Amino acid sequence: MTVSPPVYLDNHSTTRVDPRVVEAMAPFWTVDYGNAASHGHVFGWRAEEAVDQARARLAAALGGEAREIVFTSGATEANNLAVFGAAEARGRRRDQLVTVATEHPSVLDPCRALARRGFELTELPVDPDGLVDPDDVARAVGDRTLLVSVMTANNEIGVLQPLREIGALCRQRGALFHTDAVQAFGKVPVCVEEVDLLSLSAHKIHGPKGVGALWVRARRPRVRLEPRLHGGGHERGLRSGTLAVPLIVGLARAAELCLEEREAEAARLAGLRDALLARLMEALPGVALNGHPRQRLPGNLNVAFEGVDADQLLVELKDVALSTGSACSSATPGPSHVLAALGLCEARLKGSIRMGLGRFTTAEEIDYVAERLAAAVQLVRSAGSGR
Repeated sequence: MTVSPPVYLDNHSTTRVDPRVVEAMAPFWTVDYGNAASHGHVFGWRAEEAVDQARARLAAALGGEAREIVFTSGATEANNLAVFGAAEARGRRRDQLVTVATEHPSVLDPCRALARRGFELTELPVDPDGLVDPDDVARAVGDRTLLVSVMTANNEIGVLQPLREIGALCRQRGALFHTDAVQAFGKVPVCVEEVDLLSLSAHKIHGPKGVGALWVRARRPRVRLEPRLHGGGHERGLRSGTLAVPLIVGLARAAELCLEEREAEAARLAGLRDALLARLMEALPGVALNGHPRQRLPGNLNVAFEGVDADQLLVELKDVALSTGSACSSATPGPSHVLAALGLCEARLKGSIRMGLGRFTTAEEIDYVAERLAAAVQLVRSAGSGR
């Protein structure tokens, strides 16, 4: 198979929509295009039925119940609803939030906004591999803790956090436990058994942009949230607004495909990822892996190149889609807050590249990227040494 550049290795940012997902959505753009809240005619009934089926399928994929799914415009809204919704529904005694320094901005920023309103906020550190210590969580969580939010898999370094231990601790101490599972869902096993709130997004799993969901535990215990959007009482009053039926259908179909193919796909991606890292380390000196070497997503590779400015490196790689960090943080200048939390030196912070492999990544593309990236690193290093 020949490679036709550009090659896409930025699947943590977004993914190509699977044609099977497009096929599932197609009728709801032009044939069954009714409003799911229109209960007086067949167009509305068909739309409502499609949403109900999607809700049930997505809940089954998570191991939860259909009534626990709240559809949103994406993970940012889901995370905001989890954090602000829990805070505004809180009892008087609980006014502390606990999260991790490497969380996504859509969790960190709402937590910090609440801290400015008087909440106590604890941002836990991570070790050099990017893992939070459950003992640190245990020391931080007490009788005043309202919510603990820990990402399942980091969006930059792919590290998988110890959710089971943290969830058991939160349950024991009566604190709500939220996880941003956006990067993990569909790629590694994710179950709602150990959490109270879980956020996910379609466009990270080869589904459409503009739709996500928040899973909200309905029993043992029932989680209460205050809505962020008002005006119509949709989604049991938790998220008003006309439901995007085609996108919701696409989210459910994308989730099903991921679960059907997850085991084989994880093995394939891990093999490609490891081959790419081995090729880079063989071709170049001064290559270092960021994040835990094994406890990470199968398609994630975050690498630092000694003596290289990553932004300059990307300029030399116009035929390969890579990134230096989260797309959601691209408007914020400065080094990655995730890599900074690992305690990396400034040179390593500036020389790190994130690579995200996905369903449509091929072995031939990995060979191409290995050659192009090695050549580009050598070019940038040579240019730097000649100044």
